[in-house]
Amino acid sequence: MFFTWEEIVVWVGVTLFEAWIHTVCMTVFLLFMTLKLDGILVRSWWVIFSPLFVGNALSAYFCVIGFIRMYLEGLRKHAVIRTLWSLSFILLMTIFEILLIRKLMGHNNLEYSEILSPVFILLQLITARTCRLYGS
Repeated sequence: MFFTWEEIVVWVGVTLFEAWIHTVCMTVFLLFMTLKLDGILVRSWWVIFSPLFVGNALSAYFCVIGFIRMYLEGLRKHAVIRTLWSLSFILLMTIFEILLIRKLMGHNNLEYSEILSPVFILLQLITARTCRLYGS
């Protein structure tokens, strides 16, 4: 069973444009990662992960624009809820990326379960959001 774009947009809480931005940034990141693992690109892990940070920054920028527009249209409660959800999603993914980079560089002794904890929290938030949207 494949999910439709409408279901993904509702469950994750991002717009189709934001999903497109993250898809493009993930593609560039995977290209950089492949070049690094093949030894062609000898750069820092921060450079390799930079497309993901750019995607998060663009997503946060459009989230703020959406908040301002919705707030000015009088949809204050919906604007605050959507902005909090989007910013928490972006914050958790950024924390995960930073912890992973620090682990790859050898700067901390965290276990991978501790590094993945922001992703686990995000999955719990998505589950709660889905239950709230489809619950009776």
